Amino acid sequence: MGLFSYISHNLLHIPAVCIFFLAQICSAGVVPASFVFGDSLVDAGNNNYIVSLSKANYPPNGIDFGRPTGRYTNGRTIVDIIGQELGLKGLTPPYLAPTTVGKAILHGVNYASGGGGILNYTGKVFVGRLNMDAQLDNFAKTRADIISSIGYTAALDLLVKSIFSVTMGSNDFINNYLVPVASIFEQKLVSPETFVDTLIFRFRIHLTRLYSLGARKIIVANVGPIGCIPYQRDINPSAGDDCVAYPNQLANLFNKRLNPLVMEMNSNLQGSKFVYADVFRIVVDIIQNFKAYGFENSDSACCHTAGRFGGVIPCIPSSKVCLDRSKYVFWDPYHPSEAANIIIAKRLIDGDSNDIFPTNVRKLTQDSVQS
Repeated sequence: MGLFSYISHNLLHIPAVCIFFLAQICSAGVVPASFVFGDSLVDAGNNNYIVSLSKANYPPNGIDFGRPTGRYTNGRTIVDIIGQELGLKGLTPPYLAPTTVGKAILHGVNYASGGGGILNYTGKVFVGRLNMDAQLDNFAKTRADIISSIGYTAALDLLVKSIFSVTMGSNDFINNYLVPVASIFEQKLVSPETFVDTLIFRFRIHLTRLYSLGARKIIVANVGPIGCIPYQRDINPSAGDDCVAYPNQLANLFNKRLNPLVMEMNSNLQGSKFVYADVFRIVVDIIQNFKAYGFENSDSACCHTAGRFGGVIPCIPSSKVCLDRSKYVFWDPYHPSEAANIIIAKRLIDGDSNDIFPTNVRKLTQDSVQS
């Protein structure tokens, strides 16, 4: 019997729902789906659908994407680029979009929200935002929908083979502990060490819950050099041309606790494949060696409204936009440009153990794991 005849004959004995599921796996390549959790660094438009002061669904955001989508950059986010590099079908859609239903969820869902954090009160200045607890609640609903669509066994197999990414923590500093005026009171009551302890305690619960819902291949990004963003440079003029030291010290304090937490997850949760993505290291390297990467500016926002570094006011329709976005590391006061996102994404996909540990994203997708 020929191979084609053999396959055709045996497909007759496979339930229709399983044939559909197998088609989804084959069409998506090695990774069937990507599920994204995080803040504005990876938000694909969830905040478009909630009452929030944190939105990016207006120009010039998305100027190189073709239109504003709710992404806080001129083009694609890091997770967009990673998904495309891995051969995923289309861009992972935002959970709250009305079209993210039915077959669409079988290729993954983006739950990220601008202003969201590890702690539930982080980002309250924006009013509406989806924190990590809320994002996990939404994923639990998606999981139930996937089970209803293709059955329990096939759903668990889909989740086991999928990539999960978590980009959280920056807002817990920028829009919580470091908020001007309000933070002065908090910092007198809560030491940086105690605050980071609280973050790690909550994050451990979040990551454990994500595992319990079926995630196995999980990329956990650390907090980047928040002291180098245009916003921090402008509100701390005494730093001059340098990155602001204190925010970076806080980020490092958190990251030094996060790395062991990720390794702890691997040790304690059977069959899990957590990886630690050192975004801090990658972005610092880009900033320090920006000319070698083809950039002309490493400290200012391309979308510039006010301030020496363009960090005082978010990117708005009246902002001035640099002529060549590919020459700027930062798009706006807080977020990298697509050009920087491409470098970060590619180093996470194929980087060595200094960039991402214990394995890079490409190898992670090839690993087999237990459900």
